[in-house]
Amino acid sequence: MSSAQPPQNLPPAEVEQRRRAGQPVPIIDVRTPAEFRGVHAEGAQNIPIDELASRVDDLRQQAAAGPLYLICQGGGRSRRACEQLAAQGFAVVNIDGGTNAWGAAGLPVVRGKATISLERQVRIAAGSLALTGALLAWFVHPAFAWLSAFIGAGLVFAGVTDTCGMGMVLAKMPWNRS
Repeated sequence: MSSAQPPQNLPPAEVEQRRRAGQPVPIIDVRTPAEFRGVHAEGAQNIPIDELASRVDDLRQQAAAGPLYLICQGGGRSRRACEQLAAQGFAVVNIDGGTNAWGAAGLPVVRGKATISLERQVRIAAGSLALTGALLAWFVHPAFAWLSAFIGAGLVFAGVTDTCGMGMVLAKMPWNRS
């Protein structure tokens, strides 16, 4: 581990090239266990982003030989995880494009039981709540329109900040846990 450095971004092919050259490349997948079970980069270890703080000692041991390589589905969560760990002095690398880019590059993946991705779960939940609010406003009382407005505001906030409260809640649901 080295002193705090800004996270580095690398494309999957370069990460795999380092691994094939014999460099230590500990890949940490920060997605939910259910997402990880569906598909993950070969050799990746699953430590969900919300468990990183409690696993710092394990991560320090892995980071002794070089940087930690973080991956998620598309790169957003792993970027936030990199920032979190870099602030604690870890040398970290964000794998650009996440597991989607890893698989698209033809790199080795492990496929398991497919689950609905967290992103799709958020879309389903947000759409259902917005539709429910609209229908209740139409058929029951106009005040229910505030439910749809609240969900819309939450989606705007998630887009602007790249932080999704609904996604964080859904990630803790039993079907997204191991």
